[in-house]
Amino acid sequence: MEALFIGQTYIDVTFITDHIPTGDDKTVADNYAVSFGGNAVTAAFCCAKLGVVPDLLTSLADDWLGRMFLDMAAKYAIPVHGRKVKESSLSFVIPNNGKRAIIRCRDDDYLHPFPTLRLDGIRALHLDGHQGDAAIHYAQICKERGALVSLDGGGLRSNTLELLSFIDVAVCGERLAEQLNVDDKGLLELLKAKGVRIGGVTRGERGMLWYDESGVIRTQPPLKVPSSVIIDTNGAGDVFHGAYMYSYLARPALPWESHFEFARAASTHKIQKLGNEAGLPSMNDITTVMQQFRPAA
Repeated sequence: MEALFIGQTYIDVTFITDHIPTGDDKTVADNYAVSFGGNAVTAAFCCAKLGVVPDLLTSLADDWLGRMFLDMAAKYAIPVHGRKVKESSLSFVIPNNGKRAIIRCRDDDYLHPFPTLRLDGIRALHLDGHQGDAAIHYAQICKERGALVSLDGGGLRSNTLELLSFIDVAVCGERLAEQLNVDDKGLLELLKAKGVRIGGVTRGERGMLWYDESGVIRTQPPLKVPSSVIIDTNGAGDVFHGAYMYSYLARPALPWESHFEFARAASTHKIQKLGNEAGLPSMNDITTVMQQFRPAA
């Protein structure tokens, strides 16, 4: 096992519409996509598409949506270590002018303890805070073994502050800063205090505020993308995480600035596609984005 991702499985139903019906009203969507979803799950698919296939420890139900998910994972040769739940989780996603509204139906009542996995050869672990008991367990082991431990800190979970003590790379959302009642720089200072070597806060159109091993805070501007080509921003952050994990695993000698520039191009590709699977970038897609778009001033 080279890498392990731990998260919560969703099936995402994404549709484009300019009208949400109420009462007995009906409407026809302009377009739709059905795909895998979930933060670490989507990141794992992105990493696999780029060329490093991780193992995936995630929720799994014995229903038709669960079997659909296993078919999706098999397409990318991702080994799935399922943690049983009664029902599959669903997300209904409505992109709208660079933002997205989401309705979630989630079952995270795990019926069994998390599986014990052999980590021979593990080089990296990526977490999104779901399955808190498994996240802490494997973060401790990977930290002791010298494997990179990465966190998608999109929001505050019950174990977030405890988990940060084992994290090497944390890329968080502004929502986490709001939930902790600090500003973006305050969140970065908190990450530093917890011993996180590489920390970042993604800020949408304002790019990412981040620091590396030097501790110096800097800004990574977004790529300048015309609004006319932006279709679906949902999953862009997950693709960002999956892409920097791939970049680290494939090219560990590169600085984190390079890993994040690669990830920025990957997420820029994603926002031009409808649904998570259509938005997974290839290496050629990332090269094209880097040639086509320049950083915003």
